[in-house]
Amino acid sequence: MPEPIHAYLVANARYHDTDFARLELLKLLAENHDVCTRVAENFSDTEAISQSDFLVTYTCDLRPTEVEERALRDFVAGGGRWIALHGTNAILDFTPEGLQCPRSHKTFMETLGSRFISHPPIQPYKVTVSDPGHPLVAGIESFEASDEIYLCEYYGDVKPLLETRFTGTFHSGYVENEWPEDDPRLVAYTHPVGDGEVLYITLGHCCGKYDMRPMQEIADVVRGSWENPIFIELLRRALRWGAGTL
Repeated sequence: MPEPIHAYLVANARYHDTDFARLELLKLLAENHDVCTRVAENFSDTEAISQSDFLVTYTCDLRPTEVEERALRDFVAGGGRWIALHGTNAILDFTPEGLQCPRSHKTFMETLGSRFISHPPIQPYKVTVSDPGHPLVAGIESFEASDEIYLCEYYGDVKPLLETRFTGTFHSGYVENEWPEDDPRLVAYTHPVGDGEVLYITLGHCCGKYDMRPMQEIADVVRGSWENPIFIELLRRALRWGAGTL
């Protein structure tokens, strides 16, 4: 007899349109009639996460406690799959010098396989496929994204799927704004942890009218990659991967 596939969605992205992203992800999750989804705005229900088949996160500046960090790592190491989107690896401190991403939450970031440091202003950029034989990206050609280029530190055995390039200095409020090395900037990768795996996709910035307060009273509504059919295809594949059906 078929059994349901249990997904756990955490949506709570500061300075992003969480309502929009949550709805879009739920619509995609609902395409698989075997998937039953629980929704939360933080990682506090570690028991429910541990009983799920896969985890999906659309967060930014959401800081797990030490207990939650360990529970997330144990979930993946025990065989779980975690689809981490956009700002999940971002922690933001506002300092007199500008936006600083502290080197904290070590277990959390090492489980994800990366830590967000900064990004230049949103701009169109070319995304290329790093591993064309992987089913998550097979058949996808190079494409243009209009999104944030995530400049990150990486940890562990990160396996690139999509990448772009960025070299230079920018002025968008981040303290760490000089990136002279011509290194690949990963747009998607997998990161094995124990018996499980993380899939990280940095695309997916979106912003609503009031999401930038108190820095900006009224913001432009941004949908970015959510209007790109290639990103939606990547999400569909990601959710099938999480459910074990890819």
